[in-house]
Amino acid sequence: MPDLLETVEDGIATLTLNRPENLNALSDDIRNGLVEALTRLGADPGIGCIILTGAGRGFCAGGDVKTMGGRSAKVFEERAAGILHSGRVPELMHRTPKPIIGMINGVAVGAGLGMATGCDIRIAARSARFGAGFIKIGLSGDWGTTWSLTHLVGTAKARELMFTGDMIDAEEAIRIGLVNKVVDDAELLTTTMAMAKRIAAMPHLALGYTKRNLEVANTADFPTSLDAEAFNQARCSQMEDHREAVLAFKEKRKPVFTGR
Repeated sequence: MPDLLETVEDGIATLTLNRPENLNALSDDIRNGLVEALTRLGADPGIGCIILTGAGRGFCAGGDVKTMGGRSAKVFEERAAGILHSGRVPELMHRTPKPIIGMINGVAVGAGLGMATGCDIRIAARSARFGAGFIKIGLSGDWGTTWSLTHLVGTAKARELMFTGDMIDAEEAIRIGLVNKVVDDAELLTTTMAMAKRIAAMPHLALGYTKRNLEVANTADFPTSLDAEAFNQARCSQMEDHREAVLAFKEKRKPVFTGR
């Protein structure tokens, strides 16, 4: 079985990390597969939403510690290049115009936490647990974890989690703003799919421009954000989906979006 599974249904692409025996610890096949899939799905007009999850009882346990000894033996430049290549995944998660929902079905640690925080929305099973973990194996963090975690939970809590490596449960995660929803394990798939279907039913191009606005808001000053909103709003106003929505409103009916 491949390390990364992909299914598509009703405009929703589900990417499933598939190393359940290792709590879906990262492999080269997962890294490369995510780069390929996110690039391809991001350009697919038929896709309105992406779900990212893990097989079995783990979301992602981060890097595979059993293979780290060999990696640390590489020369510095080679090792840095490898980390930068791995960092293409969280970069693509932010850049893709498709909203990404993290269906957090279990432990999310280290790069797995970075993967979770890189999603646009996170829905967690009640049994899910979260932790930075890097410090416990003498590392400082990658996969954009420090950036995403700080933006989600604030500087003080991000530093506490990064410095201690402590694990937190799903209830603490929602209390600090790390996840959007916590549901019983048996309801995780149903709840996530319901959210994904709502999003995928929206105008796909407008979703992409909305995500661009939100990314600018995370990194730029207010005037820059206003500029981005003006450009993207003007672009959306010229789309057929906008005209259809206005007409449907006047005719008191549900709009039929075509992604144009």
